[in-house]
Formats: sequence, structure tokens, C-alpha cells
Amino acid sequence: MNPLLWVLAGVLLYSVVAVSLQSRGLIPNSVRIQGPLTTIHTKRGRAFLNWLARPRRFWRAWSNVGVGVALVVMVGSFFLFLQAAIQTVRSPQPTAINQPRNFLVIPGVNDFLPLSMAPEIVFGLLVGLVVHEGGHGLLCRVEDIDIESMGVVLLTILPIGAFVEPDEESQRKANRGARTRMFAAGVTNNFVVTILAFALLFGPIVGAIGVAPGVAVAGSYGGSPASEAGIGGGDRIVGIDGQEVENESAFDAAWAEAEGQSVTLSVAGSEGETREVTVERSLVIVGTIGGNPANLTIDQNDDPVTVRSVNGTQVSTRAEFREAVGNDTFARLETSRGTQVVPVGAYVTGTQENQPMSEAMQGAGDDPNGSFVVTRIGGERVTSSEELSRVLDGYSGGDTVDVEAYVDGELRTYTVTFDSEREDAFLGVNLFSGTSGLSMTDLGIQSYPASTYLTLLGGDTEADALSGPLTSTVDTFRGLAFVALILPLASVFGLPYNFPGFTPEVMNFFVVEGPLAALGGGVFIAANLLFWTAWINLQLGLFNCIPGYPLDGGRIMRTSVEAIVSRLPVSDPYPIVRTITTSIGVTMLAALILMVFGPQLLA
Repeated sequence: MNPLLWVLAGVLLYSVVAVSLQSRGLIPNSVRIQGPLTTIHTKRGRAFLNWLARPRRFWRAWSNVGVGVALVVMVGSFFLFLQAAIQTVRSPQPTAINQPRNFLVIPGVNDFLPLSMAPEIVFGLLVGLVVHEGGHGLLCRVEDIDIESMGVVLLTILPIGAFVEPDEESQRKANRGARTRMFAAGVTNNFVVTILAFALLFGPIVGAIGVAPGVAVAGSYGGSPASEAGIGGGDRIVGIDGQEVENESAFDAAWAEAEGQSVTLSVAGSEGETREVTVERSLVIVGTIGGNPANLTIDQNDDPVTVRSVNGTQVSTRAEFREAVGNDTFARLETSRGTQVVPVGAYVTGTQENQPMSEAMQGAGDDPNGSFVVTRIGGERVTSSEELSRVLDGYSGGDTVDVEAYVDGELRTYTVTFDSEREDAFLGVNLFSGTSGLSMTDLGIQSYPASTYLTLLGGDTEADALSGPLTSTVDTFRGLAFVALILPLASVFGLPYNFPGFTPEVMNFFVVEGPLAALGGGVFIAANLLFWTAWINLQLGLFNCIPGYPLDGGRIMRTSVEAIVSRLPVSDPYPIVRTITTSIGVTMLAALILMVFGPQLLA
């Protein structure tokens, strides 16, 4: 059963039971129930707010800054929502990110919020609600607006909001500026908490976290040698045949040099134990790209295809595969799905415009936009995308070399001159990782880029060249904050896995070091709490700045429109104010509905 349906069924059951108890007078007067929503009211805390509100000039100055920030965010969110809605209508493509369930901040239901992070997410939500509504309550007292009650809003038993209920008569008597500052106080506090939480996260907390030695395993392909040996997500390979390995590069080198079909790996599990595992190597194809020369297709849930022999020679490792291919351009592959004869090389999915390879192909009258297989560079045999990169490392910018490729069913040779303005030999092609459009492995693990994610959080690592649009923004605090906010959705931005924090599945890939080492796992707990507190508070602040009633942004919009219209030479400004605010609010609501449901309804 779909998790969302379970949630809806639970909400319905709660509503029926709660309304029944309320009708029998079994619910206290301070608790009010409206379907699945429950509000808990209290008058306690007003004396504390009165005491806190004494430095009124400070709080008014504080909120005036917040009003300016809120107005900027309001205008930005209006145009952003409008643009997103128009884009949805033009191209209603359903994706994981715009599924309706992923607009709900419910761990386990939202695909990007794992259930294991529920305590941290709820903590961040509670902090956000307290500081948000506390800001409203504080400014009420600063501006002499009486408070009727305060409390929290629950969706069944889950806190989803908080409220300060100003006295209506007192609020009407307050001037427009006082009301505007009161409405802006909540989002101001949310933004400040976001900055403070990120500052602590990027500073002492992430600074105390390092990458654990070995190879972090995010998972293994079903039916692969690693899977058969019991190696899976959360494991960390720390040795091979008794030799310690510090990182993935060292492991790859040791694995390539290992002799024999049986290899013993030292594996550190997530529970802290290290076990010895014997892997029986076999060469398997775990992924493919459409249009590959072997005409093989492996879906995500399919078992790997085993490569049994190459040109009649039995193979069980990638090294044996390369040796069996030798200097031949074509190879006969006997697999568990039959026999195919394919050109062996680096599979190119397309060339980049105005780059050496595309210009060479255009000069020869060939289409540079199609896929093809590069088999030799400068006469040197190339059997995979990795080998292509290795061979290119031997050339420099300005060099001229012959590139042999299998294009449109024929072997063709192109004379390529590398760009002299670059130091490296850049061919300008888009590659599918593997051989001839086939992703081959004799182990079958999916490595986890722990070093990359730690670097994206501001950690001091020795990560190799980071790639992707996220990695060029982490040199500033603002860039780090932006990256941290989208890390739970990292797969959408070109990284292999979403990063919702230091979950139990990935904590084994990191170590605590430096002055905070004595805290041990407490550092990870602090990191998760700060990560989600910042994330939730920023979301609350941005959401409440949307210019639509009853959000704070809608209320600020109303007072702002009133201030502008009051200066116009009109006898009755109320109809104009109502028309403007209603039009903007309806536009925002329509845009939000289109963003949430449009891709499913219009596709």
C-alpha cells in the first residue's frame, strides 16, 4: 500500500475519533478540533513576553530590517511562482521533485526526507515554530497589542504550526507600521536562526568530521560478486588480501593487481565490526545505455549480465577482458544473454559544439551529434572511457593526433588538433562510463562519495576534482548555505545520492577528529540537528513570505498596499486594496496548485 494512503487513512481515523470525543465533552476547552487539525491554546507566557519586550527601540529596529527582507522575498517569490507555473503549463514533465507527496514535510512520505531523520526534522520544525510565533508574540507586546492566547497547531499528533492570537480590538487600534512589524517578526527570526545554525554547522561541527579510510559502499548490484559475498550499503572496504587501503584510488590499484579469481576483502560494517569476506570475481554488465553496439538493455531491477568469454577466451576480471581483446578492434562477447560481436572502445554519446572532435567530424562531413565508439587515439588501443582519459593524459593542448572511431557502422579516422589555449588535451566528447556503452565490473559495488559531500558542507578534505554545478559555489558562506539546502535533493543536481544528513547508513563513512573527538557520535547528532534546523527555518521563512492570505506575506502585502493606496486621491480606498490583494493571492494559489498537480494532470 502506498505510504501516502496509509497517512490519509490514519488522518481520517484520528479525525473520527477526535470529533467523537469532543462531542461527548471529553476534550478540554483549551483543545479545539477541526477535522484532522487540533489547536492547543494557552495564556501562559504573556508575562515573560512583557518582560522581554522592554527594549522597544531595539525590537522595532530589528523588525524594520525584517520588513525590508520580507518585502524583497515576497516580490521574488511572486515572480518565481509565476515563472514556475508558466513553465509547468509549457512543459508538464512529472519528476520526483514535483510529486505531490514531496511537497509534504513528512519523513518517510516525502522521498527526500528519510524516516531515520524524523527526530531531527521534527526538532527543526519545533524550533522554527517557536521562534516564528514567539516573534509575533514579542512584537505584539512591543506595539501594545494584547494577546488573547498562544499555542500550537497539530495535524493529528504531528506539530505543523504555532500561533499567537492577538486581540482583534487591540490589533485594529494599532497603526499600520506596528502591524507590519508584527507580521514580519516571525520570518525575521526564522532567517536569523537559519544563519546561526549554518554558522555552527559549517564551523566547529563539520570541521570536526573527516572521511573514514577505505572505500565507502552505498550498495551493491544484485547478483554481482560483491552482493553474493554479502557486501552492501553502509559497509566500508578497508583492506584487500591483508593490505590496507586508504581510499578508493588505492583500492582500485590493489584490486587491479590482485591475482586469482578469489580475493579476500576486509570490510568494516556499520555496527563497528570488521570481517573478512572472500569475493569470487566474475565479469558482469550492470548497466547499459540505449543504442549500445551489443544491443543489450539492463533495467534498474534486472540482474546483471555475465560475460563468460571474449573471443573464445574465458574471462572473470576486467584485466582479463582487456587482455582477451588485445589489439583487435572487434570482439565476440559470449554472455548470459547470448553472443554479440561489438566494436570495443569508449562510447561517446555526443560531442560538444566547437570542440576539437566535433570540428574534426564536421570537417570530414560526418554528424558530430550522434553516438559512436572511439577505438584508438594516436594508434594506441582504447577499450573503455577510463582508458581514453588515460591516453589523453599523454597529450597536451596544441597537439595533433589521429582518432579512430566506429561511426555509423564504419571505422573512420579523424585528424584532431587540441585547443592550444588549454594545457590539457581536451577532446570535447560526452562519455558513457564503461566499455562500448556497457558498464562492466568484476566486483559490483556502488561507491559513496563521502569526501565530495563533506566538501560540499565546508569540510576540509582531499577530494579529487569535484564536478557538477554545486561544487563551484562552496567558497563562500552563502554558497555553502545554498548547497546545504539542496543536498537532500542532490540527485536532481547531478550527484549520485541525496544527502539528508549523517544518516545511520552513512555515518560509517566518516570519523570524528580534533578537539571534539571526545564527543564521538554526538558530533553527528549535532550536525543533523543543525542541518535540519537551518533547512526547516529557511523553508518556513520563505513559505510565510508568499504574498497570499493568511500567510505573513499576505498580511504584509495588505498593509503595504494600504499604505500606497492611502496616498492616492480616492474617496474609498478599500475596494482598490481588496482588488489588488485578492488578485495577487488568487494568482499565488493558482500557481501553487499548478506546480503541485499540474505535471500529473497536464502530462
